[in-house]
Amino acid sequence: MQQRSGSTLKGAVTISLMTINVIAWCLVLFTVAIVKFVVPLGAWRRLLSRAMTALAEGWIGCNNAIFRVMGALPLAPRGLEGLSTREWYLVLSNHRSWVDILVLQAVFNRRIPFLKFFLKQQLIWVPFLGLAWWALDFPFMRRYTSAHLAKHPEDRGKDLQVTRRACEKFRLIPTSVMNFVEGTRFTPAKHAAFKSPYRNLLPPRAGGVSFVLSAMGGMLHSMLDVTIAYTGGTPTLWDLCCGRVSTVRVDVQRRPIEPWLSEGDYASDPAFRERFQSWLGGVWSDKDALLDRMSQ
Repeated sequence: MQQRSGSTLKGAVTISLMTINVIAWCLVLFTVAIVKFVVPLGAWRRLLSRAMTALAEGWIGCNNAIFRVMGALPLAPRGLEGLSTREWYLVLSNHRSWVDILVLQAVFNRRIPFLKFFLKQQLIWVPFLGLAWWALDFPFMRRYTSAHLAKHPEDRGKDLQVTRRACEKFRLIPTSVMNFVEGTRFTPAKHAAFKSPYRNLLPPRAGGVSFVLSAMGGMLHSMLDVTIAYTGGTPTLWDLCCGRVSTVRVDVQRRPIEPWLSEGDYASDPAFRERFQSWLGGVWSDKDALLDRMSQ
């Protein structure tokens, strides 16, 4: 299937509008964040956290308006009925492109609580956005290699400590915890390297999902199982800005989170770990079959 032709001029205009949009909203957001940092009162900080979330939703709303005007992101979502901004959700999705994040924001903005992603530590240095993510309490994860841990065993488990601290903040106001379970973007090369048993997906990484459920202490009652399919091939951000993205199909299935999923010890209990992996593998098998149907 072919992407739309698009145009370089449209790409330049779209990305310029997006840049102006992020700078304008971030300047206001940073001002509120400074006040929140200076005044150490719990109730006051919670109020300002809600205000910053509203600002972030405004930024996403303006981004979506830009996409509509420029005809850049044609979406075909389904399964959005019955969602609420007053609940806590675990959102799991397949991952093909950085465009996925903009798709998820466009689909869910003001339909569910603001999406919080786990980000790589290096992304804090992204101009404007890095500080914005920090101010909005996005958790930044530092991944340690096996070689690093062999030399510095004291760093083992630090990434999980960051997850736990972030999840404690998530308990204060309704939040949607977002996780790209494959851990990286899908490519044919990675699919072969991981020897994936799925046709359209990389194997899911169950440990991070289990830890989030455990750290949230049963507060997450619903999982939104999101499947993204690009009908014109996997796009880049520049493809999006140029209007080369064909219809993006987004399927949302709401699944209950059974109590046992948040009650076990994934790291220390082999029986629970096997059961959890089997459960997530079943979700992934369903998603794989659904992607086959969505791509037809």
